[in-house]
Amino acid sequence: MAEMIDGTVAVTWHEANQRYLVAALALVRQALERYAARAEARLEPENSDAPALLEAAARALPAPAALDTLCAAFGLSPFERDVLLLCAGVELDAGFAAVCARAQDVVQRAGPTFGLALAALPEAHWSALSPSAPLRRWHLIELERGEALTQCPLRIDERVLHYLTGVACTDERLAGLTSPVAPPAVLPPSQQALAGRIAALWAPARAGAQPPLLQLCGEAQAGTHAVVAAACAELGLRLHALQAADLPLNPAERETLARLWEREAALTGSALLLDCEELDVGETVQPALGAARRFVESVHGFVAVAGREPLAGVRRTQVRLDVERPRPAEQRILWRSALGPLAGVLNGGLEALAQQFSLGAPAIVAACAAATEAQPASADAGALFRTLWDACRAQARPRLDDLAQRIAPAATWEDLVLPERELQVLREIAVHVRQRARVYDEWGFAAKSSRGLGISALFAGPSGTGKTMAAEVLANELCLDLYRIDLSQVVSKYIGETEKNLRRVFDAAESGGAILLFDEADALFGKRSEVKDSHDRYANIEVSYLLQRMEAYRGLAILTTNMKGALDPAFLRRIRFVVSFPFPDAAQRAEIWRRVFPPGVPREGLEIERLARLNVAGGNIRNIALYAAFLAAEEGTPVCMAHLLRAARVEYAKLEKALTDAEIGGWV
Repeated sequence: MAEMIDGTVAVTWHEANQRYLVAALALVRQALERYAARAEARLEPENSDAPALLEAAARALPAPAALDTLCAAFGLSPFERDVLLLCAGVELDAGFAAVCARAQDVVQRAGPTFGLALAALPEAHWSALSPSAPLRRWHLIELERGEALTQCPLRIDERVLHYLTGVACTDERLAGLTSPVAPPAVLPPSQQALAGRIAALWAPARAGAQPPLLQLCGEAQAGTHAVVAAACAELGLRLHALQAADLPLNPAERETLARLWEREAALTGSALLLDCEELDVGETVQPALGAARRFVESVHGFVAVAGREPLAGVRRTQVRLDVERPRPAEQRILWRSALGPLAGVLNGGLEALAQQFSLGAPAIVAACAAATEAQPASADAGALFRTLWDACRAQARPRLDDLAQRIAPAATWEDLVLPERELQVLREIAVHVRQRARVYDEWGFAAKSSRGLGISALFAGPSGTGKTMAAEVLANELCLDLYRIDLSQVVSKYIGETEKNLRRVFDAAESGGAILLFDEADALFGKRSEVKDSHDRYANIEVSYLLQRMEAYRGLAILTTNMKGALDPAFLRRIRFVVSFPFPDAAQRAEIWRRVFPPGVPREGLEIERLARLNVAGGNIRNIALYAAFLAAEEGTPVCMAHLLRAARVEYAKLEKALTDAEIGGWV
């Protein structure tokens, strides 16, 4: 609506733009009517007041009209401008179609053609119809093929028509591919400085220079999108993100997408962030990487590429920038900002969250939103802290869930039957994980040396002696996620792929400090071989890379092995804890039997000392107990020695062992 200012009516831009467009259309219609009059051999219409109306409408504009902005953005000549208006007039004014039909002397052809434009509009030039000229290059108009080039009907693109009328919308061909990225409410100082550097690199392009391609190396959770959005806001640009995996592989379709985006960027003052985070080197994604590379080479304007590593082989001026996660001190500031008044309730809880989880600003905001929604306002500090802790774990899970198997820990210290020395070492592992922030950061060990900060443990012992259970106990004790690494997804026959897979695992685990469990690690962390060929050399490179990542990982990495002697001695020197899981003796087996049945299992006449004579490990004992429970449940009776005997025979058959009289003598 119009507003009153100093007693006069101030016209809104939308109203003024509409009047300006109507006046511009009237000039084009006047040219058509004159041409039609000449074609019909009748008097031409008298000069109208359309030029004066256009001048008056231009003076009333509080900001440039959409038509003038579009013509300046794409460098349209006066004739090309009139062709565009000719096509727009048919859509906006029913009288245009009748005039076009009279001018072409074809009743069935009510739409404009290029031949009509050449004949009726002033300053006509043939080059306007060239595929490389603005009208067709930027898809401002479309030709409906089927006839001679000058007789093809012309149609204005819907997005362009909406823009001329002042209607804000996104091209439907881009709406499903690109998504707007809002600038963040707050950024940590280190990332704010990086956003300022991006703005400085792109600022000269606002005056017409070609901006450099930005290669932003980091993770989405670290706030890559937020950093670029903040830089764009500083420059007055809008940011849209496009997933590289969604790029068309067909060159013609990809070229069309590039032109449509450039048009959208020019119309709306936008920058593009091509997100390559989900792409990685590998045989199956090479076409997608090639499509991404060729796309950024062909698109002009403000373009940034986000990924864990730079997009290689791009032939374009580019600048690489690394986006790091916020430092712990910055994370505390982000937590306070996101929590608002609730931050004061937590006291030292924010310190613990910032020390354990390495989250970017978007993840912290999301965790706070999830926690406050799940927790009533009257909740105490302890309940709020636990909810926030779980929300942080959830934020860190999505990437790791795609790379490893998450194990829901259920075992506790009471479930472990080990010699006291081994139990003590396990408790000390938990202490090191809990206190690592204080020792490394507050007390300065991390500043003194960055090497050897990783907390690693080797669990060595025969199968079934409790290695995985011990990892569960530590995860339960520390309230952290436990992930078993699937070696089949990590080890690759392609040179260099194993390191990349391991990098993805460790990078994904960093944000949540998850416990990584490499089961049967001797298959992966074996002895480095003597170099005899190129494969041996690359295998040794893999081992060296593993050593570096284990030393740098600030969480807990657990390696399990049945054969300690198979491990490379270099690993053993760098592993902080080595826990032996011995085959249980009779006393330990008896203790395992006492703890193996849940309280709800009905039992009758079980003789623990006799059961302890079974010479099997704890994992086998659990299998026997579980099998016997099913037998008893089917019979509707308590678990008794007879059920356990049947179960033991089945388990021993699996182990290809024979039950001896010394083990089962006197059972039944």
